[in-house]
Amino acid sequence: MLGKIPYAALIGIECSRQGDELLFRLPANKDNIGNPLLPALHGGVIAGFMELAAALHLLIFTGSPGVPKIIDFSLDYLRAGQFRDTFARCQVCRQGRRVANVAITAWQSNADEPIATARAHFKIEESPSP
Repeated sequence: MLGKIPYAALIGIECSRQGDELLFRLPANKDNIGNPLLPALHGGVIAGFMELAAALHLLIFTGSPGVPKIIDFSLDYLRAGQFRDTFARCQVCRQGRRVANVAITAWQSNADEPIATARAHFKIEESPSP
């Protein structure tokens, strides 16, 4: 599925299942560096990675017939994203009939030290009634 999303291919996002959870991975890639002096990941790449992770998480776990549409996205950068693999985990906090709220956490070496947290609202398509 990731191969059909051009932006996912561009930044190199990967996804794996760990029990009942999905773990998203953004491998270290020189093309994703925003500040070559540190080097640090570009903030837009971090944001795009987290938003895409939330949309994919919803798509997989809601069984929605279409890709969720972003309503709003709020991101808090907590520390610089170093040039290393970055991971993200999502949690659906509230899901109504048409709107879902997703919390996203991104980290690098330690899940207890996130580099960014985000909240996203998505419009989801209702599955057709039987």
